[in-house]
Amino acid sequence: MAYETPSLAEDRISQVPALQVLQALGYTYLVPERALELRGGRRASVLLDAVLEAQLRKINRIVFKGAEHAFSEANIQAAIQALKSEPYDGLVRTNEKLYDLLCLGKSLQQSIYGDSKSFTLNYIDWERPANNVYHVTEEFAVERTASHETRRPDVVLFVNGIPLAVIECKSPAATAANESPVDQAVSQHLRNQRDDEIPQLFLYGQVLLAVSKNDAKYGTVGTPLKFWSVWKENLDDAALQALVDRSTAFGTEQDAGAPPPHPRRRTIGPPDLPMSVSGIDAQQRASIPETARRTASRSAGSLYNAEGSGESATPRRGSGGSAPGLLTEEPGAYDCTSRMVTAQDRALFALCRPERLLELTRRFVIFDAGEKKITRYQQYFCVRTLMDRIRQGGADGRRQGGVVWHTQGSGKSLTMVFFAKALAMTPGLSDHKIVIVTDRVDLDDQIHKTFLQTGHEVAQARSGWNLGELLASSKAQIITTVIDKFEAAVGRGDVRNESPNIFVLVDESHRSQYGPRHAKMRKALPNACYIGFTGTPLLKREKNTAVRFGGIIQPCYTIQQAVDDKAVVPLLYEGRHVPQDVDAVPLDTWFEKYTEALTPDQRADLKRKCSGTPQVQKSRQTIMRIAWDVGTHYRDTWQGTPFKGQLVTMSKAAALRYKDFLDEFGMVSSEVLISGPDDREGNEDVFDENTEEVVRFWKKMMARFGSEKEYNRQLINAFKNGDAPEIIIVVDKLLTGFDAPRNTVMYLHKPLESHSLLQAIARVNRLCEGKDFGYIIDYYGVLGKLDQALDLYGGLPSALAGFDEEDVQDALTDVSREIAKLPQRHAEVWDVFRGLTNTKDEEAFEVLLADVALRNRFYERLSVFARTLQVALSSVGFIETTPDRAVERYKCDLAFFCKLRTAVRRRYAEVVDFKEYERRVQKLIDAHVGTREVEQLTGLVNIFDADAFAKEVERVHGTASKADTIAHRTKRTLREKWEREDPAFYKKFSRMIEDTIEAFRQHRLTDAEYLAKVTEILGQVRNHTDTDIPGDLTPGTVPAAFYGEIRETLGKYEATGAGEAAKELRETPPPYGDEERPRPPLAVRASLEIDRIVREMRIVNWEDNTDVQNRMRTAIEDLLFELKGEYGVALTFGDIDAAMEKCLEIAKVRYPS
Repeated sequence: MAYETPSLAEDRISQVPALQVLQALGYTYLVPERALELRGGRRASVLLDAVLEAQLRKINRIVFKGAEHAFSEANIQAAIQALKSEPYDGLVRTNEKLYDLLCLGKSLQQSIYGDSKSFTLNYIDWERPANNVYHVTEEFAVERTASHETRRPDVVLFVNGIPLAVIECKSPAATAANESPVDQAVSQHLRNQRDDEIPQLFLYGQVLLAVSKNDAKYGTVGTPLKFWSVWKENLDDAALQALVDRSTAFGTEQDAGAPPPHPRRRTIGPPDLPMSVSGIDAQQRASIPETARRTASRSAGSLYNAEGSGESATPRRGSGGSAPGLLTEEPGAYDCTSRMVTAQDRALFALCRPERLLELTRRFVIFDAGEKKITRYQQYFCVRTLMDRIRQGGADGRRQGGVVWHTQGSGKSLTMVFFAKALAMTPGLSDHKIVIVTDRVDLDDQIHKTFLQTGHEVAQARSGWNLGELLASSKAQIITTVIDKFEAAVGRGDVRNESPNIFVLVDESHRSQYGPRHAKMRKALPNACYIGFTGTPLLKREKNTAVRFGGIIQPCYTIQQAVDDKAVVPLLYEGRHVPQDVDAVPLDTWFEKYTEALTPDQRADLKRKCSGTPQVQKSRQTIMRIAWDVGTHYRDTWQGTPFKGQLVTMSKAAALRYKDFLDEFGMVSSEVLISGPDDREGNEDVFDENTEEVVRFWKKMMARFGSEKEYNRQLINAFKNGDAPEIIIVVDKLLTGFDAPRNTVMYLHKPLESHSLLQAIARVNRLCEGKDFGYIIDYYGVLGKLDQALDLYGGLPSALAGFDEEDVQDALTDVSREIAKLPQRHAEVWDVFRGLTNTKDEEAFEVLLADVALRNRFYERLSVFARTLQVALSSVGFIETTPDRAVERYKCDLAFFCKLRTAVRRRYAEVVDFKEYERRVQKLIDAHVGTREVEQLTGLVNIFDADAFAKEVERVHGTASKADTIAHRTKRTLREKWEREDPAFYKKFSRMIEDTIEAFRQHRLTDAEYLAKVTEILGQVRNHTDTDIPGDLTPGTVPAAFYGEIRETLGKYEATGAGEAAKELRETPPPYGDEERPRPPLAVRASLEIDRIVREMRIVNWEDNTDVQNRMRTAIEDLLFELKGEYGVALTFGDIDAAMEKCLEIAKVRYPS
């Protein structure tokens, strides 16, 4: 039996299956050439103009005085122009304007029966998805900004000719240092969105996907790498398998004699699509068949021309006469047998089936303070559950509420925004009102700001009286308020709104959902629907109480889920003890003298208070020692990186003392953020809160900033976005609702427990580029020995005793668990070099890393080891318990491997990647190794700058290293400069370099011979010397580039028995013309004539003008037929086409208009 292994090529394992599944979901496939025709032959354009125009006519009707009327031709064109002509104002801002246009439509004036009115023309039929048309194409070539170069996203999805989704596909075998295949795909998306790339494609984009067979992530326009998300959904495996089986069974028959219309793929007529979808839920079941059947029906007849009529008569050249629509491979090129469902299939079904794509676009995309955001799966399903609940209602007319638990950092506030957006789009709720309630002024300000930034009109209650007015008003649709204002509002006596269309969203509801303040809300809004939102788990007693308010709304989103989804970073915990060296005798003497006027009982009571833990912890000596430890820890671990620290103290006076000591030590910059001296906070006592020191500080801040609001705003903004302060010192502020991604380490010197503890530590769990963990350094002993409590006793520390253990799983991990991975990760780096016999020979390490896959493995493992070592070296426990020799070994090995990485990157001409991880590794080297031991690699020097390149080569030690540096740098230059400008030259010299490298690796060349050979090749590349170019042509010119491609075609005839004739034609041509002069070889003649044709026929923007290109093709085809007869060479149509297309591709690069 013959066995054949599956292909791991990107198109075979990811791109083709994606196209097949998308067709099964109802998308009509367009070959790239057809997609280009539908956008007018212009690669700079991304709209399928003909499709868009036809659909605008189809889905829009004006209903006026009981009759339907079509929009005028002028209005159709005006709507199209509005979509095309929006001035570019940065990608996200322009995308937002076009998003509004797509969702809201275009208001246009039209006169009917002499009566001129405004009517809305829609670009997409949001209410009836099957009324739209859905297309998919691949290798969608889009011209870069101010350039004729193109980028080719793998797959693009169109709705009514508008590109709403872009997909990049990767093989699971794709390798790159520190990047998974899906992350590589994300990187391509991010590159393509840059202003100098193809931002025009993303002006209309809503859903972006990065897929590989085993993995998938999604985002939207402008989403940074760290925030690309996974989508999780319970789907029916059997139904998905049936869908995949249908997709792979899209026929394979085609006229064997007809070449495919695309270099790799062809289309066939569509089959009927009566898909079996049993087992999928009602919504999923409804989403497949109708759209798929309608699309299949359309595919059989038309891809839409400018008039919207079917194209039926004349098939395109090479189409085999088949109707456009369904993708297959060339015969035998792709195995169309059944395959198993993959993670890629699940993502495509969940995010791209037509109804879901429209729903996500319209209801689950928002713009937040200049950033575009798309829902995460837990937000989507939470809103869907809430909407299902409120539609049902109860027997008493009230809608059922409940409690939403989505862990902190998972986007709880945006879930409220998505819910508000869904309510606004729900028929029958036009008079609804949303009241968002918090229990703190700063949280009220934050949520009010969030709603404003997402484009909602929102009123913030200024007082209890104002809240009453807003509740009674029909205009205020969204209100934010602090819960305390309800008491004043209810006190008015006439504040009562009995509408069932009021939705009260209570933020951090564990603090206010169940007490007397909640009763005040109930009194004012008796029939409202109450929905609590909490970012921390519910205590056991709260779970029981929550049932009275509708129960816990599923699905919950736990801490563990958020960590698994990489929606937040894990938290590492380390307890640090500061010894208390107390000299009892002087202290007792001072105490007796100071309390002489007190009774013995009063004296004993005061002594008990002053000797308790809080007072000892506030002592000047304790604060000084902790401040020193905080300063040195931050300086050695985080200073010079983007990451910040937050110091949480017990009192305002303690906060000021910390500031004084940190300033005195001078290691870090810091600021204090507290409330005014009259506010009572947390565990603050009567001894020191209103000291003159606190009052003086407050007056100083008010003089500096002008108001408390500005004081808060400016310090928070500086901490989030500026270089200073590096550490912000707080008491109670910024412990809830504070979202600062750069905040990485929390220094905790304050007793916290339960919800307060979980809320506080979550301040450092936000995602940020280069951030692996958030760190909790506990100086108070809040969690004691965390590992011991969890592992030995199987229970929770007392500070978390009220929670169910599964609810706080993964909330914190003792730092020792991460440090325990260090020996293994150190060994894994060495494992890369296990084949070396002499580990003292640095050259052997570099030669071994010539293999790209091995080099990438080394980079990845080194990065992981370095980051783990950074965690270890920041832990006092590791330093105290690890032998000095072991610590020194880790440091020395890190220094060597970082030096090796720099050397091989230079040697093998790799582009340097300065990601945030690199900055962290460099910080580790600076603090613990020393910068002199590791040289920094800068950008690569251009080989055409002979002097600069010679100096760089001289810096490399060893003859073979110098040769490798020259070889790989030359090879990179060939790829970057000549791969498209002169493909034959590129292939020839790349092959020469590869053969030379291989000869050296096989020990057929000495080090000196290797260096001499690659130096010779370098000179030839610099001078564009090519001995294969005949004397009739000049190396480096366009005709010479054409010659290289045409010569390859003639070479085929030599290999098939026609070689002698071809060789004779090239080398000893017969007499030519009336003057009996030698005629040039066929390849030379053809190259010169094709160059003449292109130069004579090109016009401005000819690269995008299909008419000009087709005229060129006709002229070149006629020329080659003429030469075929004249020279007596049996060129086939396929060879003529291939040579013609290759020459035109070169011309587009070398002869830009």
